[in-house]
Amino acid sequence: MPPPRAELPPGAYVAPGAALAADVELAPGAVIHDGARIGAGARIGAGAVVHPGCAVGERCVIEDGAVLGKRPRLRAGSRAAAVSDFGALVLAADATVCCGAVVYAGARIGSGAIIGDHAQVRERATVGRDTVVGCGSSVDFDTEVGARVLIQARVYLPGRSVVEDDAFLGPGVVATNDNTMGRHPRGEALHGPVLRRACRIGAAVVLLPGIEIGEEAFVAAGAFVTRDVGPRQVVIGAPARVVREVADPDLIERWR
Repeated sequence: MPPPRAELPPGAYVAPGAALAADVELAPGAVIHDGARIGAGARIGAGAVVHPGCAVGERCVIEDGAVLGKRPRLRAGSRAAAVSDFGALVLAADATVCCGAVVYAGARIGSGAIIGDHAQVRERATVGRDTVVGCGSSVDFDTEVGARVLIQARVYLPGRSVVEDDAFLGPGVVATNDNTMGRHPRGEALHGPVLRRACRIGAAVVLLPGIEIGEEAFVAAGAFVTRDVGPRQVVIGAPARVVREVADPDLIERWR
């Protein structure tokens, strides 16, 4: 049950239908809507908004100005609107949503994950446990991001991308999912990139739609990737070309 109104900090609002554990901490101006559930030990920052139906796990930290459970505002004919029931946002225990970040309805955030300042995670996207989505990065609709992934600042992952466990994306990586830039028949599928386990993508890399980067592959900074990269291949340049193979000492098992 919400705490008595007299116990709320200045400007905070908890709807009658919200469910808060007894030891939830609310900062001034926090807003918790009907149907939201906040687990034990969670902290909700100043001006943060938790929309209806959100489930915030134990010990989660929602920093100042973050917005949870936002429903998308979509243009007519948007591919993101293919499913109208977005579902509820779920944050597993010990997740953090940092200042100004927006996590949409229907997203799933794993335990210990961190969504950085001003980052965006769109509807039905999944972010695995202990993954970091860096400052200002965007994980678009229906994208699947695995566990222990490091996504640095200003990265864009388009709708229906797949990023497997332990991948690394450097700052400013831009991926795409539409070769025609919007001029295709209605209903034609979009194809984001597939980044296999423990691959590494350097800063400012551009990935064309549908590209697959193989397990433990290495894409050097600034590369323009126009075709698939095989497992353990090292590629550089524009367009990217193979120059060698990732050596055994550089495999992720040596660096855990």
